[in-house]
Amino acid sequence: MRITGVTSYHLPGTRYPWVFLRIDTDAGIHGIGQVSSGPNSPVVAAATSKLSPLLVGEDPSRIEFLWHKLYTSFSSLGSLGFVSAIISGVDIALWDIRGKELGRPIYELLGGRFRDRLVLYSNGWFAGCKTPEEFARAAKKTVDEGHTAIKLDPFRQQNPTLLRHGANYDPVDDLAAVAIIEAIRDAVGPGIEIFIDAHGRWDVPTAIRLANRLAPYRIGWFEEPVPPENPDALRQFRDRSPVPVCVGERLYTRWQFRPILEQKLADYIMPDVIRTGGISELKKIATMAEAFFIPVSPHDATGPITLIAGAQTMMSTSNFFRLEIAYSELAQYNKAMTPPFDVREGHFYVSDRPGLGHDLSEEYIAQAIAI
Repeated sequence: MRITGVTSYHLPGTRYPWVFLRIDTDAGIHGIGQVSSGPNSPVVAAATSKLSPLLVGEDPSRIEFLWHKLYTSFSSLGSLGFVSAIISGVDIALWDIRGKELGRPIYELLGGRFRDRLVLYSNGWFAGCKTPEEFARAAKKTVDEGHTAIKLDPFRQQNPTLLRHGANYDPVDDLAAVAIIEAIRDAVGPGIEIFIDAHGRWDVPTAIRLANRLAPYRIGWFEEPVPPENPDALRQFRDRSPVPVCVGERLYTRWQFRPILEQKLADYIMPDVIRTGGISELKKIATMAEAFFIPVSPHDATGPITLIAGAQTMMSTSNFFRLEIAYSELAQYNKAMTPPFDVREGHFYVSDRPGLGHDLSEEYIAQAIAI
């Protein structure tokens, strides 16, 4: 079997368009992948559309070889971030082809099923909430639907100081965040995990102050308290706050996770499968974390293949913790994919169909956005 073509799709997302790719073969089998794009999706889609010379004629079963071919092709520019996201899309599509060729779901090719379903934690459940009372009601509803863990960013999004990388935050605004988390804790009770998402925004003193203000409400983790470029900043945070730490959605490949694990800088890691290097790399990162007894909880909210590719990998991963699901995105995920995802009572049920188990719907592809 040989690769005959690579097609890039720039398609409607939620907050911004999503970028997908399709790899075709001379056996009539195709695979799909997704490339993390963000607000600059036209740039990513344009780059993805130029991949054919690197892949056409190759054997798609040589997944590891092609990962390294792409990685080393860009080493003079730096193969992390933009490049590792493109590699992620290719890698996922190649695993999809391999599973379809063998008639097996991808998790069967990664070591087999470790569990029957994946426990979720809920994000995006708070759409439209502004007051502590509204957050509390939405949190209680989410828990009543079967979730045992919820995540949110309780900080003011329109604060102009957030435009700076490594931002500070007016201590007066701390009170609003505390009021929201206090109301949520009172509504859901002591047994529900509450995760705080800081989006890698804060400078060190701000991150420490905010985490310590929220610590009395039994925070399950404080996610990405500081920007990812300097592990020493994360060490300062660890030394001065008792709140557990989760990092990883802005770390790329096993090489950026290595110092986090070796220096004991996180209690959980959350790689993003369409950023960090695809299914191949997510599995390697999870295995590396297993040696440190660190649980893995893949990132979502960047597109439907983020969710399903992460789910396929976690089905065979012993140190899996929880799978993130962004309910603010799920309706669009199910419009994009066929068949729709099976999400019930706080769990994700992974398809046993070959490959990823899902494909882009023809109706969705017809909505392509010009680059």
